[in-house]
Amino acid sequence: MSLLPAPAKAVSPSRSRARRSALVGWGFAGPFAAVFALVFLAPIGYAFQLSLMRDRLIGGTSFVGADNYLRALSDPRFWEGSVRVGLFLLVQVPVMLGIALLVALAIDSGRLYGKAFFRVAVFLPYAVPAVVASLMWGFIYGTRFGLVGNLNEAFGLALPDPLSPSLVLASIGNVVTWEFVGYNTLIFYAALKVVPRSLYEAAAIDGAGEWRIVTAVKLPAIRSAVVIATIFSIIGSFQLFNEPNIMQNLAPNAITTDYTPNLYTYSLAFSGQQHNYAATIAIVMGVFTAVIAYAVQLRGMRKG
Repeated sequence: MSLLPAPAKAVSPSRSRARRSALVGWGFAGPFAAVFALVFLAPIGYAFQLSLMRDRLIGGTSFVGADNYLRALSDPRFWEGSVRVGLFLLVQVPVMLGIALLVALAIDSGRLYGKAFFRVAVFLPYAVPAVVASLMWGFIYGTRFGLVGNLNEAFGLALPDPLSPSLVLASIGNVVTWEFVGYNTLIFYAALKVVPRSLYEAAAIDGAGEWRIVTAVKLPAIRSAVVIATIFSIIGSFQLFNEPNIMQNLAPNAITTDYTPNLYTYSLAFSGQQHNYAATIAIVMGVFTAVIAYAVQLRGMRKG
């Protein structure tokens, strides 16, 4: 019987290189994965845990399972806010993206005078914080102290109050459009700059005019950018919070604490001290947003 140790298995050079490459890759991705798990996945997990619990005056916190979700699905205040945000999305997003697309096409055409200045001027509102923009537009809308009131007084007009219950949603949509037209213009303009100029030249040789080049070459070429901008806008619409929250002080009769789902969640958590139910509303809205954004993405890819 031999007492010599068995020879160690040799590791192939290719496997060793693959292992080193994997370690190098995790060295680059590891810090991001750790931060992502800490600031994104962990809060979602904690919110989901809260949504399954309920604080009771007697007995403390107890597990209630899906009771909070059943309550949310039958909550009229939540559904009213959701319908309001859905209406906002259906009207404001197409208007905003349409304006941004027209501006991007105008800048890309090369016939716009002062193109560099115009590009900066359109993008500049995006640099204004949402809180500042909401305050600024809120005072412009004022009928007693703002621009609307000054116009009524100076010219004897009777302009309607933009912060009235019937017009406040459109007023908020105007603020959001003013803020994000430049951002979406930048997305569309960057996509247009990537389109090969030879396509335009070939279309012109075939006798296509400017409008035909736009509809047959430019718009199909930036379809993916339009889909991305639409998804971002849908997510932003469902997250509507800053503008109504700031304007609530200027129009308390028009903007209630449940005006949007995010505002409702905020009021539940910090005014009503209903942290478990607030977490439930947040989870439900997150699922709604993800499903609708994914459906839009699939539809855009199918058309492509």
